[in-house]
Amino acid sequence: MVLIVEDELFVVLDLEDLAAEEGLGVSAHCGTVAATMKAIDRQRPLCAILDVRLPDGEIFPAADRMREMNVPLIFHSGHANEAALRARYPDAQICPKPSSASQLRSALRTAVGGLV
Repeated sequence: MVLIVEDELFVVLDLEDLAAEEGLGVSAHCGTVAATMKAIDRQRPLCAILDVRLPDGEIFPAADRMREMNVPLIFHSGHANEAALRARYPDAQICPKPSSASQLRSALRTAVGGLV
């Protein structure tokens, strides 16, 4: 199951469609850091697609927790410092907004590997 963290509804819908095309379900879609923390407490996601800036702050507390849980992370943001993300999360994938569907699909496939 994919966790989608995004506060823009149309982007959420696109990401849900992309996950479905890859045969993956969505465990939750969250628009805030607080909702994301609750979602990962309820269920460990298979992977997570994360926007960085959300209405209640930056996603880093939740991303740190998921990294500790060995959840593959895909950062999908137009406001992130790519060099800082790569330094903090060296195993994460980064798909700056806007990213093509093929780029996101590739990142998702890499994140889930042979798990689906």
